[in-house]
Amino acid sequence: MHGRQLTAWERAGLISHSDSYSFEDLAQLRTLREMRATRISAKSIRRSVAAMQRVAGMRNPLIEASAVRRGSRLAFRHGGALVDPVTQQLAFDFEVTGSTQLRVVGRSGDEAAQEQAETHAITYAIQELFQQAVQCEEEELTMPQAIALYEEILSLRPGHASASINLGTIYYNRQEFARSEELYRQATLSDPEYALAFFDLGNVLDELKRLDEAVEAYQRAVALVPHYADAHYNLALAYERQGEQRRALRHWVVYVRLDPVGPWASYAKGQVRRILSTERLAIVTRRGKRVATLATAERQGVGSRE
Repeated sequence: MHGRQLTAWERAGLISHSDSYSFEDLAQLRTLREMRATRISAKSIRRSVAAMQRVAGMRNPLIEASAVRRGSRLAFRHGGALVDPVTQQLAFDFEVTGSTQLRVVGRSGDEAAQEQAETHAITYAIQELFQQAVQCEEEELTMPQAIALYEEILSLRPGHASASINLGTIYYNRQEFARSEELYRQATLSDPEYALAFFDLGNVLDELKRLDEAVEAYQRAVALVPHYADAHYNLALAYERQGEQRRALRHWVVYVRLDPVGPWASYAKGQVRRILSTERLAIVTRRGKRVATLATAERQGVGSRE
């Protein structure tokens, strides 16, 4: 997680400025990191969080409740229901109740209520297990316990994309790439609109030297979230390793526009200058739209020396 992202969240009022972070802070940052790979803006997240604080009296809804993306806003699982705090309405929770509703057709109201209560109890248990697993990730000594907890979550709910990603990242850091790939793919199947899952899948495929597949995964992440700066950066690197300089150029330019300051931006600008100096680029159009040339790159501040 780059420092620039922490600064952006501070400006948006989602986190407070700090030189060090507690476990609770880290859990909140992890939640925000996952939301970053969605189409929800920081302003919309802040609005939903503030509304939930007012509606439910929570100090920190991102920690005390389970956030769910609903369109351009967040809803929260709380008190056995899915609450949209902005509209103050209950929403139908397809993930928790959908399969239950199908099973209870024709059964008595008491049986349906009991089964739904059991489903909610499992959901709350999973939330508790997830928080414990995140905490166990803090220390290498408790990492085996974190793995066991994530595995337990996935046995209860195989479609828990966040657990798949976190567990996949543990194996990725251990360089157990085959297992990591399996878990990341599971996350993409569980939530096909989860850009972070495709980004992480691209990273492990890149490590496995399967560049064509890595490029596809990064392209999917960028298609889902066009402003996903890190995905543009890694996609540009992958294109360069394939010898696709001109395709890399486009994503370097986009990255610089999205993240113009810092060491990664400086490297991206250097790559743009290098490609422009070695490739014979003319003014080109694609589907009627002008693509990057030396002149446009210079106007975006990537063709001049810093």
